[in-house]
Amino acid sequence: MAATGTEAPPTPASTLLQLLWLASPALPVGGFSYSEGLEAAVEAGLAHTEALAGDWLLAQLRLSLARSDLPALAEACRAWEAGDAVRAGGINAWLRQTRESAELRAQTEQMGRSLLDWLRNGPHAADPRLATLAALPGAPAWPTAYALACVLAGATPRDTLLAFAWGWAENMAQSAMKAVPLGQAAAQRMLSRLAREIPPVVELALALPEDDRQAHTPMLAILSAQHETQYSRLFRS
Repeated sequence: MAATGTEAPPTPASTLLQLLWLASPALPVGGFSYSEGLEAAVEAGLAHTEALAGDWLLAQLRLSLARSDLPALAEACRAWEAGDAVRAGGINAWLRQTRESAELRAQTEQMGRSLLDWLRNGPHAADPRLATLAALPGAPAWPTAYALACVLAGATPRDTLLAFAWGWAENMAQSAMKAVPLGQAAAQRMLSRLAREIPPVVELALALPEDDRQAHTPMLAILSAQHETQYSRLFRS
């Protein structure tokens, strides 16, 4: 069937494979070692069952990612596409400033640096934007580096946000299996709940004006800070 003028062109297979690769838990950036506060929420009795953990992650998706990381990721994609180093640097600074605990800051910086190293060993190693990413003050944040990786793969901002959100959801489901703990079937039910919510959240993030971007999740920040001294823990955040 011929495509109509209103239909988006299909994502090239090479780009789709790169997005699957970037969203995979096998990507060597250490995402599996972080729970992003979930382990502390379990310890506090806020996410110690399948239902409560699923509710916690849905709230995190809607209140945190939808209003902060995903809109910033979309803006970073546009900045990298335009070769706008100043704009990319501003987004990166905002991302680092809005990590509300030492653990969350360490996570975004470590994963950002690891993705930069991965890109330096790939087919786009000579792209000058990698040097720009490496030179960002402080360290490249995870969403900033992820945006560049997806732009280099030829992905649209929408596809980038979908891949990023799915990668987050899969990692959180794996974290819940260990921290709650949950069985595989329960984790798959949790992923199903998150998967249904990701597309509308992505559309919301894409439409969010830059001035409305915000990072304000007090309970997550408190639990993340408490996790730093939690007696027994499996994860780095």
